[in-house]
Amino acid sequence: MKKVWCLLAMMVLLHVASLAWAQDTPTTAPATEESEHPKFLLLQDKGATFLGVALGTGLIVLGGAAGIGRIGASATESMARQPEASGSINGMALITAAMIEGSVLFAIVVCLLAVFKA
Repeated sequence: MKKVWCLLAMMVLLHVASLAWAQDTPTTAPATEESEHPKFLLLQDKGATFLGVALGTGLIVLGGAAGIGRIGASATESMARQPEASGSINGMALITAAMIEGSVLFAIVVCLLAVFKA
């Protein structure tokens, strides 16, 4: 199932990129309303930056959520196997989840800085 989602995402990205590269380049003809405002500005101006930030932020959040989910699942399973060690397992799981959350927030701030700098 994971391969299907990856393939679907690649197809969408390639389709969007092909639309951006297929547009006509501006000529030296007199400016008309249509030539001043191209219909598709994905890879012109700030469009590529916004697309990269959106994809990067989405991947960051998904990765952080998957990591914290695995920590929670492993901690629950460990506490079920050894109930006497549940206090230390819970503490370590919380510390690890907080470290992942901190790195995710740092990465999101870096992505937002790319938007505001552009």
